Order: sequence, then C-alpha cells, then structure tokens
Amino acid sequence: MCRFVFYHGRSLLVSKLITEPVHSLIRQSFASEERSGPMNGDGFGVAWYAPEVSSQPAAFRMITPAWNDRNLLDLARVVKSPTILAHVRAATHLHALSEANCHPFRSGSWAFMHNGDVAGFARLRRALLRQLSDRSFDVIEGTTDTEHAFALFLDEIGHRPARTTAELFEALQRTIAHLVALVDEHSGGAPSYLNFAVTDGIHSAVTRYTTKADYDGESLYLNHGRRYVCEEGLCRIVAPHESGGAVIVTSERLSDDPGWEVVPRNHAVLIGNGAVELRTLV
Repeated sequence: MCRFVFYHGRSLLVSKLITEPVHSLIRQSFASEERSGPMNGDGFGVAWYAPEVSSQPAAFRMITPAWNDRNLLDLARVVKSPTILAHVRAATHLHALSEANCHPFRSGSWAFMHNGDVAGFARLRRALLRQLSDRSFDVIEGTTDTEHAFALFLDEIGHRPARTTAELFEALQRTIAHLVALVDEHSGGAPSYLNFAVTDGIHSAVTRYTTKADYDGESLYLNHGRRYVCEEGLCRIVAPHESGGAVIVTSERLSDDPGWEVVPRNHAVLIGNGAVELRTLV
C-alpha cells in the first residue's frame, strides 16, 4: 500500500506537505506508522494546479525514492498551489516500476491517485478494458489498477470538469461500484482497498473504502479550517471548521495538531464551493 496527501485552500508551498511537517509525506516514505511495512520507496509523484495559467494540472513523477530525490526537494521549496496531490508508492508488483505507473495520474483537468488495490486486478483487467470508451482507453499509459480505475472514472464523469461536488460524488461512487462488481465476477469477491483522491482543481473527493468486512480500510485523516501554517516543523490548521479555508486529507497525520479527525470507513470527503462534507459510500 502507498501513502498520500491532498491539499486544497490558499496557495501553499509543496514543502509544507512533503518536507516540513514532523510526519511529512517524505518521512512516511521511509517511516510509515500506519501500514504493515514502513517503506514506500517505489517512486513518488506530485501534481499541482496553477489556475492563473491553465486548468490542467502539472505533475512531477519519478521511480526513485522520495527521500533521495534532490529535484523533488528543490521543486517543493518554490512551487506554490491552491490544490496539491502528493503520493509515495509501495508497488504491488516490483516488475511494474516505471514512471508511467507513478501517481498522480492526469487527464484534462483531472488528477487522480490511490492508496490500496483492486483485488485480483490481473484477472479482471481485460474485462475492464473492454468496457471503456475509446477515449478512456487511450488515457492509459501504464499497467496499474489505479490508472485503469481512473479511466473508468473519466467515463463516468464524461471527461469534463464536474459541475458540482454532488455530481463528482455520484461519478466516483459509480466507479467504485463498477470495480467491486468486476472483482466479484472475476476475482471471487476478494477484498479491495480503494482510498482514492480525485480533483479537477475546483471540486474534489477523497475516499476511504474497503470491501473487507472486518477491517475499517487503509488509514485516512481529515483536517480543515481557515488556513494551514508551518513554523519550525510545527504545522497546524488555524481555526478549525471555518468555511472557505484549507483542507488536508492524508493517509497519516502530518503532525500532533489536535484538529485531525479519522475519516470513517466507506465514506468520501467532498470539497468544493468553500464547503467540506462527509458522505457515505454505498
């Protein structure tokens, strides 16, 4: 499994998510505390939006470990964005190490990343591909379950920005239901773990979802408030629950800030129009 962090709010330096916090994403790449193994060194990626320039996100992805990439550290200290997705990877199959398989994935205005796995993906991949539109089929460059799930989502949303967070939620819920049905048919209903983060830079959703009955799913935390600040390694959200401010959703808490709350099993965090909402996935 992997680790990720999503941010939306006032423009923020990438470093304030991946290097500056006590339990930054780079620290999670070698000292993860909430998964079976501490290492997430099979590549990394960062995607960010510059809405004054383009509606399409930029991205930097590499197969090197995040903790050992000077280019990432240099980029993080100068790039600012109102919407940031960052991911460190623990590959399910080591032969699949390639830049094309590093998250986040992009198409048009959308960016997408995943922590978890689609059960028995190799057995259902062909069936999934047959169900894609030509446009979504052409989006896929790598071999990961995540990029194929993203292609399904793009068909559900119609390859265009969302009009509302409700529309985004419904498209993502249909994507998850579609994946679960494929797993049931081709992989005997084995447990899947589908912590997805998806955004068009304006409307965003992050899920904590699993089909395993006796498990709450891969860890996921939410913190939101007026703004996010980092001072000498101490990072916190100021004035929680004030609308229109900063939102962070992350696999592991970035600090000891008391504002972190656990995202419940099989729920989505919806972010848009200055509001943050938790909704149940069925």
